[in-house]
Amino acid sequence: MRLFPILAAILVSILIYVFVFERDRLTGASPEPADTQSETAQAQSSEDTDDETGKPVGVVAVQSTARTIDSAVILRGQTEAFRQVELRAETSGQVVSDPLRKGAFVEIGQPLCQLDPGTRESALAEAKSRLSAARASIPEARARVEEAQSRLEEARINDNAATRLSEEGFASQTRAASTKAALRSAEATVEAARTGLETARAQIDSAQAGVDAAEKEIERLTISAPFSGLLESDTAELGSLLQPGALCATVIQLDPIQLVGFVPETEVDRVEIGAVAGARLASGGEIQGKVTFLSRQADQTTRTFRVEIQVPNPDLTLRDGQTAEIVISADGAKAHLLPQSALTLNDEGTLGVRLVGEDDLAVFAPVTLLRDTPNGVWLSGLPEQADVIVIGQEYVTDGVHVVPSYQELGQ
Repeated sequence: MRLFPILAAILVSILIYVFVFERDRLTGASPEPADTQSETAQAQSSEDTDDETGKPVGVVAVQSTARTIDSAVILRGQTEAFRQVELRAETSGQVVSDPLRKGAFVEIGQPLCQLDPGTRESALAEAKSRLSAARASIPEARARVEEAQSRLEEARINDNAATRLSEEGFASQTRAASTKAALRSAEATVEAARTGLETARAQIDSAQAGVDAAEKEIERLTISAPFSGLLESDTAELGSLLQPGALCATVIQLDPIQLVGFVPETEVDRVEIGAVAGARLASGGEIQGKVTFLSRQADQTTRTFRVEIQVPNPDLTLRDGQTAEIVISADGAKAHLLPQSALTLNDEGTLGVRLVGEDDLAVFAPVTLLRDTPNGVWLSGLPEQADVIVIGQEYVTDGVHVVPSYQELGQ
């Protein structure tokens, strides 16, 4: 009974040997030597390499010539009022003037809000009376000083006489001491008189300050326009009570008006004070002015610099807050007008184009984008004459041999 498993195992081993080691004989194929297989792989690899580097690549190129363009700085911005102020009350009082409606044009110095004076006129009259009384006390104080100085001179004479008589034995020491005391009293009287004169002068200054304060308080009752402009809001209504800080009116000046934009830090060196600038408004109008301000400090969030352009607006057609596309003139530059599709990136991520170089070898050239137009992009950084690959630049690298087919720009 054990003989059958042994025979089965031997039979299975023979079948495995035949299928593994004698398979080629059973199928009729002749084995290929290992050396022959290696040579075949090397030949295929060589053919692939020749196809990648040795065979020229067909591309389409254009012959471009650099042209001088106005290298303008283009920004997005808006119009802003040249000046804007909120006029607020500096004192309390009831409005006694009729209101002016928003949109009205006001001249410099024109009253906008008039407050009830109340008892302020009486306070001014009282302050002036105090000033007059203080000024009247000056002559009396001066007379007292002169009187005290005369008595001082008399006391000095008496003191000198008593001192000499006492030294010669013709007067007692008591008399000399008495005249000395009278001299000191006269000196004190002079100082008191001078102090009285200074006090009178101080009272004049205090009274004058009271008059000035009363007059200033009366001036604050009239709130006037600080410059000519338009009312952006109604003035305070008749009968309303204004407290210090309450709004009377808002005045804006629109002639001249200013355009405000923000220049990126890559373009800020190309903007100069006094440069001519133009703008196209969202409504379609075109305006022109000059750069009057360029910020020296960048915005902390956007890293851009504020630029202001002053534009005449005598007819007040321009309004505050209109969107505008601003173009600031800058020095001209040589540039090529090429299709945007010609742009590519190298392995480092640098923007550029590929050129047909010497011996028809592809060469990468970095460029700087100056302006985007409907007809293409203006690029700088290329030589005066350049053969730029516009089709196929993505399939070649530096040093690859190309077969250029030239076409005219715009085709």
